Amino acid sequence: MIRSFRVILALRAAGVMALALVAISVGSVWTLGAVLDGEVDASILNVASIQAASLTDGASGDMRFHEWELTPDEATSVRSLIRYAQVWQADGRSLLRSQFMTSDLPVSEADLERAGGGELVWSDQMWDGRPIRTLYYPLERLGAAHERHVLQVAAPLDARNGLVGRVAVFFGLFSLLMTGATFAGGYWLADRAVRPVHEIIGQAEDIGAGSLDRRIHAYADTREYRRLVAVLNTMLERIQGAFEAQRRFTADASHELRSPLTAMRGELELALRRERPGDEYRRVLDSTLEEVNRLSLITEALLTLARSDAHALELAREETDLVDLAGQVVARREARAGAKNLRLVLEAREPVQAWVDPRLLSQVVWNLVDNALRFTPEGGTVRVVVRTTERHAVLCVEDTGPGFGPGDPARVFERFYRADAARPLDGETSGTGLGLAIVKAVAEAHGGDVAAENAPGGGARVKVRVPRAVSDPWATSGPARP
Repeated sequence: MIRSFRVILALRAAGVMALALVAISVGSVWTLGAVLDGEVDASILNVASIQAASLTDGASGDMRFHEWELTPDEATSVRSLIRYAQVWQADGRSLLRSQFMTSDLPVSEADLERAGGGELVWSDQMWDGRPIRTLYYPLERLGAAHERHVLQVAAPLDARNGLVGRVAVFFGLFSLLMTGATFAGGYWLADRAVRPVHEIIGQAEDIGAGSLDRRIHAYADTREYRRLVAVLNTMLERIQGAFEAQRRFTADASHELRSPLTAMRGELELALRRERPGDEYRRVLDSTLEEVNRLSLITEALLTLARSDAHALELAREETDLVDLAGQVVARREARAGAKNLRLVLEAREPVQAWVDPRLLSQVVWNLVDNALRFTPEGGTVRVVVRTTERHAVLCVEDTGPGFGPGDPARVFERFYRADAARPLDGETSGTGLGLAIVKAVAEAHGGDVAAENAPGGGARVKVRVPRAVSDPWATSGPARP
């Protein structure tokens, strides 16, 4: 494939060069021929003017040409420079011809008649197997004695055609040579241009699932390829990050699913070892049901996140008062807050209307409140604040717990993230590790965002923003757009 690309690139370069050289050659040869034709015509016209004037030089009035006195050998040596002249009667009878001519020039009756009428007539003819250029020159302008006389002057075109032919051959050979050189140079340049790409591809192909930490180093410092290598390495970093995240997610999901299954299996195996009273079987069934509920929660959360990853999280948008929605969640969680001696407070100055999916937003509020209740120590406060900006509705949940610790608070939105020592977990506060990840997915599906931070006075704060209006009318229902 690489070699074919080199050949194709070289052929294209050679083809362009060949077309350019052919155009230049044809134009040059045509221009040279036109210039030489002009010179030949000018010389013929000059000779015709001189010879026409010399016809009256004789004292007796007899016609004669003004010619050089040349020996036959001299005449042969300058044959290509000689201009042949002949005087014709209008009826086609020859009256006079040059001393070097052994036969009459070829004459066209139509051209002779036109010249007899006073017109200069040019013609290309063949004479003794040689191409000639002919001018029919009327002599009536010399006086009444020459009214029916026409002077024919001819010049051989051997030298002109020979020069044009040699120039055409030169340009042809030059074009072939330059086309071949262009092909060779194009192939060489294509090879130099493609070789780095080939080496970069080779290094990229060597990177597999088990070596995602490797990077491409070929031509990384070359200016022409620096950006390509940087883009590929950046892509590899993203792939590695996604792969590691997926691997961690798979491991964590397996662990989370295995833990309740192991507990259920242990309880059931222990119950089946011997006959037990009915209340012990009930206790085992209650414990098993609790683990089944936990598995259901994890499975539902995983399905929600999978739909979000596939941009298929369906939003049934409708105009919703977020203050009323948050109030319903707070009312349902007051019993849990009271059991831990916590204050659960809803703060909102006025109704906040937004086009959202109330079911998913209710889940967001539930997850945030549940997370705050689990990590807030006894006697603390969980505050739910709903407010509005010009374009967004803002839902903020704060607690007076230990906060998110010194690390990056944004990590709490990672799937199966476990808090560090700053926010300890125990049997009562154990969760699936997917609640805040779902909060982030739902907010982004609505076109909003989430943020987590340590509150200035201590504790944790999670803020969710969603647009109040839907700019795309098709977004009011159906799959959520990324």
